[in-house]
Amino acid sequence: MIATSYAQAPATAPAGSTGMCKDGSYYSGATRKGACKGHKGVKDWYASASAAQPKVAAAAAAPAAAAPAAAAATTAAVAAPTMATKVKESAKEKFTPPATAVAGGGPGLVWVNTSSKTYHCQSDKWYGRTKEGAYMSEADAKAKGNHADHGKACQ
Repeated sequence: MIATSYAQAPATAPAGSTGMCKDGSYYSGATRKGACKGHKGVKDWYASASAAQPKVAAAAAAPAAAAPAAAAATTAAVAAPTMATKVKESAKEKFTPPATAVAGGGPGLVWVNTSSKTYHCQSDKWYGRTKEGAYMSEADAKAKGNHADHGKACQ
């Protein structure tokens, strides 16, 4: 059996830190893979959340002097975000158009998505249904620097 030892996180480290980068910044990921990327690599690796749990149980059995340390370790383990949470937060949600279009469209008008500067034709599923936009003629849309959705001009 191979014994693994970890450095203990300094008192100045933010709650949930699992490592310190060579540039002095802290890392709070669950694994070393990709840790401190762009920060010159890992300098010190601290006990992970899963490794901290046995230490918490052992500290609870120790004298009352160890109780504050156990409470701090438990707080750090709970405060550390999991990798699954980080992935979920960073994933983009796919926006689907609302069931009804904004009133005011019609023949000869395109819907301009003002945030992306893309215009949609009347036959397009996004016509009048993007989060932000306005109706105008195709010529006006082009004059204001907007472009056709996927390069397809209206007919």
